[in-house]
Amino acid sequence: MKKLLLLSILTLAFSCNNSSKSEIDFTTQFEKSEGKETPEYKDVISYYEDLANEYSEVSMFSFGQTDAGEPLHLVVYNEGSIYNIEEITNSKKNRILINNGIHPGESDGIDASMMLLRDIVQNDSLKKKYKNTLIAVIPVYNIGGALNRNSHTRANQNGPLAYGFRGNARNYDLNRDFIKQDTKNAAAFAEIFHAVNPDIFIDNHVSNGADYQYAITHLFTQHNKLGGNLGAFLENEMRPQMEASLQQKNIIITPYVNVWGNTPEAGFSQFFDSPRYSTGYTTLFNTLGLMVETHMLKPYKIRVEQTYELLFSALDFGEKNSEKIKDLRAKAVEEVLSKKTYPISYKVDQENPTTLQFKGYEATMIESKVTNGKRLFYDTNKPFTKETKYYNNFIADKEITIPKAYILPQGWHEVIERLDINNIEYTQFKKDITISVEVHHVVDYKTRNSAYEGHYLHYNTTVEKSTKEIHFRKGDLYIPTQQNGVRYLLETLEAEATDSFFNWNFFDTVLQKKEGYSAYVFEDIAEKILTDNADIKNAFDEKMKNDETFAKNPRMQLDFVYKNSPHYEPAHLVLPVFKQY
Repeated sequence: MKKLLLLSILTLAFSCNNSSKSEIDFTTQFEKSEGKETPEYKDVISYYEDLANEYSEVSMFSFGQTDAGEPLHLVVYNEGSIYNIEEITNSKKNRILINNGIHPGESDGIDASMMLLRDIVQNDSLKKKYKNTLIAVIPVYNIGGALNRNSHTRANQNGPLAYGFRGNARNYDLNRDFIKQDTKNAAAFAEIFHAVNPDIFIDNHVSNGADYQYAITHLFTQHNKLGGNLGAFLENEMRPQMEASLQQKNIIITPYVNVWGNTPEAGFSQFFDSPRYSTGYTTLFNTLGLMVETHMLKPYKIRVEQTYELLFSALDFGEKNSEKIKDLRAKAVEEVLSKKTYPISYKVDQENPTTLQFKGYEATMIESKVTNGKRLFYDTNKPFTKETKYYNNFIADKEITIPKAYILPQGWHEVIERLDINNIEYTQFKKDITISVEVHHVVDYKTRNSAYEGHYLHYNTTVEKSTKEIHFRKGDLYIPTQQNGVRYLLETLEAEATDSFFNWNFFDTVLQKKEGYSAYVFEDIAEKILTDNADIKNAFDEKMKNDETFAKNPRMQLDFVYKNSPHYEPAHLVLPVFKQY
């Protein structure tokens, strides 16, 4: 397929090369409506059920349950029949997982994937072409949002006529939930993801923001964060090859236009997909991740057709590079561990941008006809191509030393549940044991003032380290880092990491003291402590001499003595995650 074809023409051409002719009409609602409509959830599922019943190469599975009370479905294409999940997991083929409808108002991928699998299964030449590829499709990820159908909530979007809502059945944005897994959707996705273990993951979206000439943009996972040879491969081979493939189809594509409060030609940075996002999560298990972001203002028909073509380009890339991708993925864990250190925080490299020949529209500020202010106006009659700085390199600004293992007390059930969901290997102590470990003390952190996806998220967390002999109980978890999930462990158990379990409030109970003192009673005890302990007395005197605020605050002075005494509870501000080297 060297150029973009109208899908109606493509379907007609394929029908001449069918290995079998179905009596069922697999023309989609998108096609019947001439690119104006997308089907309801029940009709999407019925379509795939019919496709699986009609063609042995298509199988349909259900996983767990979502917050809407419905299971999460997975449709699998394989040249030979697939009868169970183990066959998917054990397959040596190139595996691609496509996720649709995470934001059901962004339904482009739902329609594109329905036509993709139909067109492959009905065409012998395409079946032969993709004989080494296993294609797994989540038809609609956010089922609750899809059932909440309307025609108004996507105020800036040009079609379809009706669509689902962004929030899920519990009003979560599922593309912020992958690492914390508050929803049943995320747990079911993790089950699917680990069963498929995809080499390539694609998540289909529609973008908001600036206006420009492109109908489709790409958001590859940030290559420095992916790191090593796999990251270099994604940036230097996968991205250019897929861009070139689309160019051959007369489709122009650019990186996701990450612009807010400015116009694109001023320059913009690559989007940093931390593990709360789908591609940031899949990266933790060394999968090549890509979000498709079509442009909200372009007609729905064009957006779906270009998503369809991009999916074929991804299939072609996977077929061509299958052996290399599998080799890079197989070596990725060893590569991470061999470096001894791991970056847990990044910043944009402002000194080394790349250059785009960006195709945009001239923008000006004009008088608003609604308010008494000015508004941004993109003039689509004035297209341009301008050299634009694209900041797609990130540098680590905080690194940690990779431990031999983490130790987690058994009472932290919500964390353990997520370790289990993500196939993290661990053992449990068979008897009580005392071990010398690194202990992390929370020194500082900031917290959002407003709710964010069911949490008051922490950020800018800093810790102090000490080495202590800690008594652990029978049943506590010993979690080695020498395993496939090492990056998952480092990103969740290191409190200073962007999307750590600490930052997502899983350990907030250690931030609150459970015991205290009455000042008038503790005065006498504090006096004796300072008399009997020269080290505490010297530290107290030093602080009185050098800290003016402390010297003027008797309450702080008394609290200093308390916190340096045996009376101060050992669990306060101590993370219940211990490190062994």
